[in-house]
Amino acid sequence: MEESWDVSQFQVPPTEGKTRFHDFDLPNPLLHAIYDLGFEYCTPIQAEIFPSTLSGKDASGRAQTGTGKTAAFLITVITRMLKNPIQKKRKSGTPRILILAPTRELVLQISEEARQLSKYGGLRTVSVFGGMDYAKQRKQLAAGPVDIVVATPGRLLDFQRRHEIDLKKIEVLIIDEADRMLDMGFIPDVRKIIHSTPSKENRQTLMFSATLTGEITRLASQWTRNPITVEIEPEQVAVETVEQIVYIVTASEKFALLFNIIEQQNLNRVLVFCNRRDEVRRLAEMLARYGINCSQLSGDVPQKKRIRRLEEFKTGKIRVMVATDVAGRGIHIEGMDHVINFTLPYDPEDYVHRIGRTGRAGASGTSVSFADEKDAFYIPAIEEFTDKELSCTEPNESWLTMPKPVHASKRRRSRRKRKPSPVAQSGLLKARPGLKNSHDTA
Repeated sequence: MEESWDVSQFQVPPTEGKTRFHDFDLPNPLLHAIYDLGFEYCTPIQAEIFPSTLSGKDASGRAQTGTGKTAAFLITVITRMLKNPIQKKRKSGTPRILILAPTRELVLQISEEARQLSKYGGLRTVSVFGGMDYAKQRKQLAAGPVDIVVATPGRLLDFQRRHEIDLKKIEVLIIDEADRMLDMGFIPDVRKIIHSTPSKENRQTLMFSATLTGEITRLASQWTRNPITVEIEPEQVAVETVEQIVYIVTASEKFALLFNIIEQQNLNRVLVFCNRRDEVRRLAEMLARYGINCSQLSGDVPQKKRIRRLEEFKTGKIRVMVATDVAGRGIHIEGMDHVINFTLPYDPEDYVHRIGRTGRAGASGTSVSFADEKDAFYIPAIEEFTDKELSCTEPNESWLTMPKPVHASKRRRSRRKRKPSPVAQSGLLKARPGLKNSHDTA
């Protein structure tokens, strides 16, 4: 697939005040992946640190999720590996890049983005974290040469003690969310891990923290060498115009609730967010089985298909779009008045970006979130970040009744019969009854 793609397909006009990915000497397989993800211009942190990090210098600073920080360090290390491939035979369990993160959720998030950005480069990423099947992770490490390991400190040390991972060949060490590592008591473990990598003179180190306390600054000076320092504020999205509703449900009730909200409120243009690509695929398949005209956007969808699907969504040909956070970043559609969080995001900034897809340009919109036993843990962080208490309620009992699947031939017939009116297609039909204007469904 890579052979048929050329950078000439990735047209981004030079714009004053913006930096393009084209402005750096990035390898073609990486540019192809960036193109697939719909990224065009660098975020401020990317534009600021690439000149230094791409040349091998260390970086340290304050940057949160939502600033493009993850893509910044991943693009740096993927460029390094693609430009300097190792030809000789490599031992399994000996990564070139180590990324340390404090939580399982963050490890999964970084790993997902690493796989999307490196998919045309033939690089392998392995996630290592506690609370999951040790044997499965060990098998992945032993399956062959690994390029990137994304890990929580405790589980990584377990693998080291059993001599199943060797950090002597680490070329780049990335420490993400260092302040949370400190809060969670991981710094002693992080020190042990760092001591088993090459010295800071013989590796590149990138260290990020949401806050810069005295202790974090001291750790940065110990672990990095003459770093470029960055301080980037996250982009804030106005949420005042968005009505935010949270339904307390069980995981097994989520699909019925989603279906009934869409059908009983007669919603025409709905964006539904999930955290992972496999969740997106399963949910889109389920909605189609129950007669909902829908499509999906994730890192698996090539750029041409993404553009076509977005166009069909804008014009009303697609009623429901199911997306991941990475894929959903490029969705800017006027008149889209409902965003539904089928699963709440791990990071509160992603929540703000999701609900910011509705209520744009001063228009009002509605965000509906489903909180099951797992999702509920993310609510306090969202409330703290948005400085707004979320109203949590139980849905109407009748909305939890599972619909009957629609036979495939009936689905085709209903799609032929049910053409959206010109008014609905134009996005002008806004005064319909719905969650936005009604609280009696709570």
